[in-house]
Amino acid sequence: MAALRRMLHLPSLMMGMCHPFPDSLAGSCLADRCLWDRLHAQPRLGTVPTFDWFFGYEEVQGLLLPLLQEARAASPLRVLDVGCGTSSLCTGLYTKSPHPVDVLGVDFSPVAVAYMNSLLEGGQGQTPLCPGHPASSLHFMHADAQNLGSVASSGSFQLLLDKGTWDAVARGGLPRAYQLLSECLRVLNPQGTLIQFSDEDPDVRLPCLEQGSCGWAVTVQELGPFKGITYFAYLIQGCH
Repeated sequence: MAALRRMLHLPSLMMGMCHPFPDSLAGSCLADRCLWDRLHAQPRLGTVPTFDWFFGYEEVQGLLLPLLQEARAASPLRVLDVGCGTSSLCTGLYTKSPHPVDVLGVDFSPVAVAYMNSLLEGGQGQTPLCPGHPASSLHFMHADAQNLGSVASSGSFQLLLDKGTWDAVARGGLPRAYQLLSECLRVLNPQGTLIQFSDEDPDVRLPCLEQGSCGWAVTVQELGPFKGITYFAYLIQGCH
């Protein structure tokens, strides 16, 4: 049922793009970089410069800000968004967090990374982004989330965000999704938190995460519904 629901929901991802996507997104392999390059190259309608799969920063700030508050011993808190695309998660944290954050968004689509770097600097007809805290910073890098060796050393981030990236990678095979999870946990501080945002049912996702996160605590929180769809935040945490 979860897989069917995701496929039915995929066309709504394209709302806000100027032209319909040339291929059937629901029938495509979401682990294909070329598909995402073409998606992120599409012009946007209206004044919203970002494109969010599932939902944006505003819907989850109530979950994220308390985590930042709890982890204030690390200042600024290092945050990594894997498979950031052109989402508002990174920009929202940077511009609206009252706590100092050092945010890095990585994506395997160079088109997405170039777009977000342009947006950060005031391109795309927007004003340059201003931090919510004077000590905050925001960067975007082209990198494969399944191999973060060029991005970060082990245990270097206090908070990792994955909004739909597991879902997309798993369409290319579950072993790839486990590799993604392994890399995320490698660069996550032992006392940090990894959050996977998804609409996949807990009875499907939790066994996978528990199998791939030995030694970490795995919990789930229900989110929404947003636009009639219930989502879940899967939290993988070390010992606090």
